[in-house]
Amino acid sequence: MNLTKKAHEILNGALASSGLRSTRQREHVFGVLLAQRDHPTADEVYVRAKVEMPSISLATVYNCLETMVECDLVRQVNFEREPSRFCPNLAEHAHFYDETSGRVFDIDLPNEFFGKLKSILPPQYEANSIELSFRGKKPGH
Repeated sequence: MNLTKKAHEILNGALASSGLRSTRQREHVFGVLLAQRDHPTADEVYVRAKVEMPSISLATVYNCLETMVECDLVRQVNFEREPSRFCPNLAEHAHFYDETSGRVFDIDLPNEFFGKLKSILPPQYEANSIELSFRGKKPGH
């Protein structure tokens, strides 16, 4: 999986700021996440990664994903008892979980929406991040 020059710079910069270096496996897993932005689970990333890198192990994929979350390259998204999913969209947004298909969609919200949410916090507190998710399904399904 070849990364674009920009994606390669983003990966290298984030890793370097954490005192880490890029590896073929990290580049490959990051490329898998960027290629199909459908919020895959670690197991789904593993299956996709093995197509072009048959020697990669599930443990390596988990380690790469953990490193990317720690370096703020991807977000770990959790829905109750479902397996964790991974999202490379770092802009503030919400998620919609389709209970019928299990698919997860990014929901772009106006910037002022997040400002209003932050304004209702208890006095003298501020939010570092907001995780907003919706659950539901298409009517009639």
